[in-house]
Amino acid sequence: MSSADSTFSKPYICRDCGSEVGFRSRRRNFVERFVLRILLLQPVRCGECFRRDYRLIFTVVRDRLSDTPRMSPRKQPSASNRNVA
Repeated sequence: MSSADSTFSKPYICRDCGSEVGFRSRRRNFVERFVLRILLLQPVRCGECFRRDYRLIFTVVRDRLSDTPRMSPRKQPSASNRNVA
């Protein structure tokens, strides 16, 4: 991390429970999608108490858990291939 990055970035600390685990939250409406970007804010959710808040985009938070790649379900074998007593 360069000195310019550390000047703007701040670690996430929940204002309610004090947790240091925060996740990006989904943008819900027009204000969150467009107005918050102009104000350099992003929605963030606490990983411990699940409080939702707005923080500067420079705040270090984790990606949403639902944004991680999902495993595709395995194909079930057809019933005709099974030996059933």
